[in-house]
Amino acid sequence: MRDKFLQILIIVVSTVLIIQLFSLQVINKEESDIVGKASVQKIYNFPERGYIYDRNDKLIVSNEPYYDILIVPNDVNISDSIQISNDFNISTKDFKLRLEKALKFSKIKASVFLASITKEEYAQLQEKMWRLSGFFIQKNSKRKYNYSTGSNLLGYISEVNDYEINSNSYYKAGEMIGRQGLEKTYELELRGKKGVNYFQKDKFNRIIGKYNNGIYDTLPEPPKKLKLTIDIDLQSYGDSLMKNKYGSIIAIEPKSGEILALVNSPGYDPSLLVGRERSFQYRKLNNDSIGKPLFERGLQGQYPPGSTFKIINALIGLQENIIEEKTVFKCNGGHFYAKNSFMKCHTNETTFSDLDNAIYTSCNTYFAKTYKKIIENYQTPSIGLDRWTNYVRSFGFGNYLGYDHPTGKPGFVPNSNYYNRWYNNSWRAVTTISNSIGQGEILTTPIQLANFAATIANRGWYVTPHFVKEIENDSINNSYLQKNLTLIESKYFEPVINGMVNVVERGTATNSKINNIKIAGKTGTAENFIKINGLKKQLTDHSIFIGFAPADNPKIAICVFIENGYWGSRWAAPISSLMIEKFLNKEVDRKWLEKYIIEGNLISEYLKPYTENNFKINE
Repeated sequence: MRDKFLQILIIVVSTVLIIQLFSLQVINKEESDIVGKASVQKIYNFPERGYIYDRNDKLIVSNEPYYDILIVPNDVNISDSIQISNDFNISTKDFKLRLEKALKFSKIKASVFLASITKEEYAQLQEKMWRLSGFFIQKNSKRKYNYSTGSNLLGYISEVNDYEINSNSYYKAGEMIGRQGLEKTYELELRGKKGVNYFQKDKFNRIIGKYNNGIYDTLPEPPKKLKLTIDIDLQSYGDSLMKNKYGSIIAIEPKSGEILALVNSPGYDPSLLVGRERSFQYRKLNNDSIGKPLFERGLQGQYPPGSTFKIINALIGLQENIIEEKTVFKCNGGHFYAKNSFMKCHTNETTFSDLDNAIYTSCNTYFAKTYKKIIENYQTPSIGLDRWTNYVRSFGFGNYLGYDHPTGKPGFVPNSNYYNRWYNNSWRAVTTISNSIGQGEILTTPIQLANFAATIANRGWYVTPHFVKEIENDSINNSYLQKNLTLIESKYFEPVINGMVNVVERGTATNSKINNIKIAGKTGTAENFIKINGLKKQLTDHSIFIGFAPADNPKIAICVFIENGYWGSRWAAPISSLMIEKFLNKEVDRKWLEKYIIEGNLISEYLKPYTENNFKINE
């Protein structure tokens, strides 16, 4: 029995080896020989790139045909070169550069000479092609954008560079690849796989038919369609609200982690980066050093979270039994946390606040005292801070979160090692007191804050935020289906959420109420500094709001971050409430607020550092 098994195994292994050797030495060698023949022209057949839809099956990105002019340098003559140059207004210098690039690739193989000519240009050139030696046309498709929003979210496609050609044998010179955004993340799914046709040429270098009856030709494999989590109507609405404002809006469906909108402002029309003008337009966008439209603020912007961070200190305080819902602290218009060190509060009066009141009035003193007690609850400040840091990180702060977009920054959550290095092992809880109100060393990204809002909405867990809902004939990454638990028990979220509801009902964001929709939220104001010519200058504070609605059955969680937007209730909170109303009701009734926001203009704030010299300088 054992001998028979060995005989069968030997036969199977031998058969596999013979097939592999035949493939390598006969089929692949013959195909390699074909490609090397000057009398055979290899032309790729590219599938259309995969379509992209929003969560409601609205087509966001499709394709339209275009044509590339290919060149075989050895076959080109001067008169044909002049013809092509005149037809497409190509200078002698530019023609020479393009020809040198083609020669570098191969003297006898075709490469792209001029990409993305239009149907109209192709029609004018088609009747001349039979007379132009060394040039021929290859059909392809380019992206067509049906909406003028979501450029940084979607990314774009452009020609592969030398590094990509050398590191991936699939790509050849002149071919397109997903660049940035979801086009980059889902390149393999969206591109499909190109096919190839081999053509026989005669002695006059004219194609006379398929080589060997096309037995070596291959068909292209179709790409996959993507269905995004994005609501394109909500995305477009967010764009309109952010006109003349710099910042971001990120909305998430809490229970699924699906990102409903990722608005970056200033943005740009994605159609600008399509066609032959792409390089020019990219340079123009890249050179905008003030607006920075290519900078994805929602994923890359690292900012202090301001008073929104008071919520996490409340939750940690409850979990650590430092405070209870009815714990009261006295505030004398602020808090002396060390000798001659005073943290001012929002009122000059003496007040007594419990947790609910502290949240909806955003009392600095309450959360400074809570934070100090958390750190001092352990044998050393280092142990206390590291315990605090673990809580904070369990909400997704201080890392990239793992979303399916190639762009991002981790933010920063300090631990004891950081302060030990900075203060030479000599520091106390009050040294780091700014952490209590989201200032100091803490840095977060808007998507982390939106995810924080979703986590509160879920009472202590979140699903990793993601942008793709479905992939045609495939499944999304399993990590986008699993719950991530925080270190805070669910029971401690209710008193905090009650306070967040009162933020909108009677606290710092009453201008953002919506009839029949209960919003839980928290305003934030973050200090804003910039360096110009080596000087640190303080500008107008950033405006922040995080929240979710309906408070008792959340369908949307949101973060709005407006650079130089004064305080949280001025811009971020009302923009959040309009987005919530638009998503839940499909229409906005508060036209007066909508008009105020759309017409609001902060451009003068962004130009101040470059036009004025009368602002505060901190040496």
